[in-house]
Amino acid sequence: MRVRYLHTMVRVKDLEASMAFYGLLGLKETRRWDNEGGRFTLVFMAPEGQEGCPVELTYNWDGDDALPDDSRTFGHLAYSVENIYEMCQHLQDNGVVINRPPRDGRMAFVRSPDNISIELLQEGDPLAPAEPWTSMENIGHW
Repeated sequence: MRVRYLHTMVRVKDLEASMAFYGLLGLKETRRWDNEGGRFTLVFMAPEGQEGCPVELTYNWDGDDALPDDSRTFGHLAYSVENIYEMCQHLQDNGVVINRPPRDGRMAFVRSPDNISIELLQEGDPLAPAEPWTSMENIGHW
């Protein structure tokens, strides 16, 4: 019996804000489906060269009041990054809060506009601890 990963789905309240956030992580739209009858849009986004591992952003046109305030029932998405310090600086420069800074040179957490927890992991060995990250406290929860 063979199993193959397809995608991770997250519901979003503001499609444009969510797409902009995932764009900052380096994901690009790979396909989109607007369903008139169901009144929803599905946008699949993935890193370049990894189109087979997308995140599906599900946007309900009439709103989605059922979305939990915290989305903790979901868990998190995880992406490896070439340089965790550069990625965190890039996100921070674009207004994203670094909830769990990469103090260890290995792992950080941020949240999407829909409160989805995103884990960022350094490719390969951790980077040497560096400021300002080593002195940063956690912000909120992740």
